[in-house]
Amino acid sequence: MKQFIDYIPLLVFFSVWAMDERVINVAGYDHTFGGMFSAAEFLLAASVLVYGSLFVYQKRLDKFQWITLAAVVLFCLPTIIFKNIVFLKWKAPIVNWIFATIFIASRKFGDKPAIEHMMGHAVKAPKEVWYKLNTMWVFYFIVLGAINLIVAFTLSEDLWIKFKVFGNLILTFGFVFLQMPILAKYIEVEDDGEASDEESV
Repeated sequence: MKQFIDYIPLLVFFSVWAMDERVINVAGYDHTFGGMFSAAEFLLAASVLVYGSLFVYQKRLDKFQWITLAAVVLFCLPTIIFKNIVFLKWKAPIVNWIFATIFIASRKFGDKPAIEHMMGHAVKAPKEVWYKLNTMWVFYFIVLGAINLIVAFTLSEDLWIKFKVFGNLILTFGFVFLQMPILAKYIEVEDDGEASDEESV
């Protein structure tokens, strides 16, 4: 559920970008709707709305949500003001490299690696497993940042946007899936005690 909520601003961004540009009049002011810069405006607005609502509901945001929100603001504003998509193209690489830095720092300065903070409530695994997974995530974020940078500056805007919205999601789900064999034996399945009692009667 959390991952879907985090994904809403990107879906809004893609939907607006895919629309043909048109000029609409709002309170006597002509404004372009559709296309890249309009999509950046909607990404900014949707992110503030989604994360603002989460903050009000949960009374908190996790550090990754704060970083994502800050990055949207920092990279969307100059994109909109200067009408230059280069700013937005740097968002995904830099955010991924920040995440990699956090995962590295969590092992050196924290009592738990970052991945254990994220998944430890659901999986009871030994410390060495969490360290191994944490290292895998560090390399993943570094590589994903590099891939985003290459895609953004070597491919067409159309391919870049589609990769930004869908490619990253597919790669991340694939990466998580590859970790399942490592975690599977540590996932606790609650026994249905009552069912067992009934079967023994």
